[in-house]
Amino acid sequence: QVQLVESGGGLVQPGGSLRLSCAASGSIASINTMGWYRQAPGKQRELVAAFTSDRSTNYADSVKGRFTISRDNAKNTVYLQMNSLKPEDTAVYYCNAAIRPITKIMYRDYWGQGTQVTVSS
Repeated sequence: QVQLVESGGGLVQPGGSLRLSCAASGSIASINTMGWYRQAPGKQRELVAAFTSDRSTNYADSVKGRFTISRDNAKNTVYLQMNSLKPEDTAVYYCNAAIRPITKIMYRDYWGQGTQVTVSS
């Protein structure tokens, strides 16, 4: 069974920083793309930052220059360093990865359970 487990969310003041982590575990053959999405109340889920299949990075315009995505392939873990946080960054942040389980020949989309990030004074 493959799963993604996120950690690192919480309450932070505007201008502060948080670091999110997402670890993939289970019977994993390989991982392709990994990234972060977020969903604010009443809004659709949106891409925040992600590694593409060629290992380049995509960022939402709203977070460019403030957020940095990184990845530790040895640990099957992706991180999101969030600096200069704003109240509009408040959302549930979800980890996403395209993973091929050992028992399968195709990659499948997996999602974490989500971690709340609240930016407020």
